[in-house]
Amino acid sequence: MDNDRPVEVFAYPSLLGEGPVWDHKSKSIFWVDILGGKIHRHAESGDKYEFLELGEMIGCISLTSGGDLIAGIQNGIVFIDRVTGEIKLIGDPESHIPGNRFNDGKCDPAGRFWAGTMSIKEEPNKGSLYMIDQDGSITKMISDVTMSNGLAWSMDNKTLYYIDTPTKEVVAFDFDMASGRIKNKKAVIRIPEEEGFPDGMTIDTEGMLWIAHWDGAQVSRWDPSTGEKLFHFSLPVTNVTSCTFGGDKLDDLYITTARDESDFDNDDDDFIAGSLMVIRTCGFTGLPSVEFGKK
Repeated sequence: MDNDRPVEVFAYPSLLGEGPVWDHKSKSIFWVDILGGKIHRHAESGDKYEFLELGEMIGCISLTSGGDLIAGIQNGIVFIDRVTGEIKLIGDPESHIPGNRFNDGKCDPAGRFWAGTMSIKEEPNKGSLYMIDQDGSITKMISDVTMSNGLAWSMDNKTLYYIDTPTKEVVAFDFDMASGRIKNKKAVIRIPEEEGFPDGMTIDTEGMLWIAHWDGAQVSRWDPSTGEKLFHFSLPVTNVTSCTFGGDKLDDLYITTARDESDFDNDDDDFIAGSLMVIRTCGFTGLPSVEFGKK
């Protein structure tokens, strides 16, 4: 398979695009601009685009069984009305740490929302990973995290894969589906020094992990049982932040990207850093997004 497949670009640039989520009901891809405080939505049917502006940083979103979104924003875990943008607070476990914000997050196979935090100044070991249950309770699962990022669960629902970006590793935990408890942390993938930093992550139907490379210009496919890199798609931007599968057959690979400081003053209309990208019929298939509250 050609590593340099054609990439379709949606010119809705973000400062820090992240957290793509495919909604099969509306045939739409959602993603966020963390620094711009926006939720983007592009509907494949009718080629419709819209966004919600929140007025504060937003790290991640997931769909909910009730039709709204659940999100990790700068000041806590919230529900967001996807039409009006109205915000309803669930809880803020780090109200005592004003220098932190939520970053990446995703729902586990049981419909619980997991979201991690980090220092806005990227100070080491200031963040944590939290699990938000359907009753609204929030439990700290991992402490001393620097930049909480990619999450994925194995096909048999027995393993949680997790990325703390500066470690350049993917770690695995034994995962208890009934309770959400995790234990027995071990490193399963190490990103080579010359390939940037691991950021967002997803999993395909063969149980292989897909990792976005910040400062690495690629998304890569790995076997977590061996730690072997199997494949990658090269991309025309340096900072690749996350990826997910979408489309009717879940075989389109959607990819979020970001701009770096050198990009901010670039006025070229063709400059694409920060845009959403997609590789159509990429040759692999993903899993449907899990809704919060859906067991």
